[in-house]
Amino acid sequence: MESPEIIMRPVAHIHSDFASKFGIPKQSGLVPSLTARVVFEEAYRSADALRGIDGYSHLWLLWRFSASVLPADAPFSPTVRPPRLGGNVRVGVFASRSPFRPNSIGLSCVELEKVDYDDPEGPVLVVRGADLMDGTPILDVKPYVPYADSRPDASGGFTDRVAARTVRCVFPPELLERIPPDKREALVGVLEQDPRPSYQDDPERTYGFGFAGREIRFRVADGILTVTDVR
Repeated sequence: MESPEIIMRPVAHIHSDFASKFGIPKQSGLVPSLTARVVFEEAYRSADALRGIDGYSHLWLLWRFSASVLPADAPFSPTVRPPRLGGNVRVGVFASRSPFRPNSIGLSCVELEKVDYDDPEGPVLVVRGADLMDGTPILDVKPYVPYADSRPDASGGFTDRVAARTVRCVFPPELLERIPPDKREALVGVLEQDPRPSYQDDPERTYGFGFAGREIRFRVADGILTVTDVR
């Protein structure tokens, strides 16, 4: 029996400092100082729809990988190559968080900083720690419930065996001054997470990504990330 088509429409879009996929932390919550705004579509822009949400400290965002959508006729690939494993080891697609999956749905846990009812597009959710590109469509918002959602004794599969790669960030003061003061801590946190793909380690290569309306250029050598330019 053929499954009926499922149609989902965004309830909101997120506005973050990331203009592209490159540079975004590999999971939510890794850089708590990152802020973003969840702006609801007009049909869902209702204070009643958010009644009681300020009683929660964290939220689940369900969203669509809008920049990593496979073509509708793309054949199903049962395995993917997670960056955490260097990009050269395959695991099952359902045993990973790869964006290349049958339905391009993402899941992120974010901290709710406040509900801005005075915003012209309000009510707007101001959140921290989001790992989403600017403009990403949000399919749903659900509260994080500690008694049910927290599992301190859970095992993390291959992520328990392979440590995430981090670096020390060197940001020349004259370049840091080109970043708005309220964005500096978040940007340094992003850089310390090492935005490069795990399989790339060329000390001569200059990388770059967009953040808060600037292009950040950097190099990495011997575990030290040095910012070379801010445009």
